[in-house]
Order: sequence, then structure tokens, then C-alpha cells
Amino acid sequence: MSRAEVSSFWDHLEVLRKVLLRCLIAWAIGAVAAFCFKDLLFGLLFAPSRDDFISYRGLAWLCQQTGWQSLCPGSFQASFINTELAAQFMTHIKVAIWAGLVVVSPYLIVQLYGFVAPALYDKEKRHAAPIIIWGTLLFVLGVLMNYFIIFPFVFRFLDNYQVYEEVKNQISLSSYVSTLLLLSLLMGVLFEIPIVNYLLAKAGLLQAETLRKYRRHAIVAIAIVAAVITPTGDAVTLTLVTLPIYLLYEASILIVKRTNPKQYAT
Repeated sequence: MSRAEVSSFWDHLEVLRKVLLRCLIAWAIGAVAAFCFKDLLFGLLFAPSRDDFISYRGLAWLCQQTGWQSLCPGSFQASFINTELAAQFMTHIKVAIWAGLVVVSPYLIVQLYGFVAPALYDKEKRHAAPIIIWGTLLFVLGVLMNYFIIFPFVFRFLDNYQVYEEVKNQISLSSYVSTLLLLSLLMGVLFEIPIVNYLLAKAGLLQAETLRKYRRHAIVAIAIVAAVITPTGDAVTLTLVTLPIYLLYEASILIVKRTNPKQYAT
């Protein structure tokens, strides 16, 4: 390796160091800001645990309009406990860190893309920007779907579920927060299906015909995943979870077909 190449390597390493430092500083600022807005942060976090949450009110309105009183959520009161001395403070810090990451994520994406962009060809740059934008939007959409649809009804079901009437549910703070964050991450990743399929098609590893061929298998798999993450047992919630994921699968077929149009030319 020549002296010029060594110098260029260390120059790039220095640029990367500065980018990562700016990202960490922005993340820290976002986390501190989120930490300071404790009431707002945890008000949003615990909103699905209250019977006046918008999703429950929406379902109650739907029941009134359709007459499906068996699905009416009604009123309920969740009970939370904390059994460790420092758990509430540590949970506050953990949630603030994740919230700070969410708040500053657009800045982080721009910084990291700015570092990678000089090494990309013009054609690659034209494809990279839409992938980043759509990937981010789909991830956010998955998180919002979990927050407004999946988690509220999962929580409601599990909070009311009893193996024996004398055993009362008192949900721990860490269990509630961890479940909400984990399901949000899971749904965000699931909503990246079209992006993953696009990249596979771009690499020549996937064809639209393959997705069509295994459509029935995909429907069964999607239904199983939906049933696992929504153990409420009612058809409405199961449909609300299954339908968007299935539509993403159908969208993937169209995306893959448009990615490799020459394969389908007559």
C-alpha cells in the first residue's frame, strides 16, 4: 500500500470519526430532551393501557355502528407495579435513550448517507435515496400500526387473561415497556418486506414469479405470524394485522416485477 493510499485511508477514518461523533452528540441531545419531557413521554407510552385510548374508542364506535356488541372493548383498569428500587429511574433513562434515537434519526441518516455517498456511483445514488426514504417511512408505519392497533389489543387481552380467578394481574413496569418496544421493533422490521424484496430482485436473487408461486404459503405464514403477535382471538384484530402485511407482500410482487422488467417482456 502506497503512502498516498495510507493517507487516504486515515483521512476517511478521520471523516468517519467526526460523523460518528456528531451522531452521538445529536443522539445524546435528543435523549436528554426526551428525559426532560417525562410526563409527555410516559403519557404517550402508557396511553394504550387506558380505556380512553383512541383505538378503544374507535372500536367502540364501530361496534355501535355495526351492532357487534361482543367486540365492544368496554371499560377496564390496568394495574402496574415496580419491584426494584432503581427500576423506574433506569426505565426512564432507557425510554429516553430510545426516544432520543427516534427523534434524531433523520439527522443520523443524513450524516451516515453523507459519509457513504462519495463512494457511490451516480446511478447508485439515485437508487439509494428512495430506498432510505421508503425504508424509513415503512418502518415508522409499522411502529405506528403496533402502537395504535396491535399492542393495545394484545395488552388488553393479556391484562384480562386469567388461568384462575384468584390470580390477579399486576403488570410490572419493565414487562410493559419491554413488550411495547419489542413489538414496535418487530412490526417496523416486518414492514421492510418490500425493501428487502427490492434489494433481492436488484441482486438477481428474486423474481416476481417466485412470489406469485408461493403466495398461498405466504398467506398462511402471515396469518400464523399475525395470530402469534395478536393472541386476542377475535377476527377483527387478526384481520387488521394480517391485511397490511399481505398487502405489502402483493406490493412486493409489483416492485420486483418493475425492478426486472426485461424478464417479463414478451
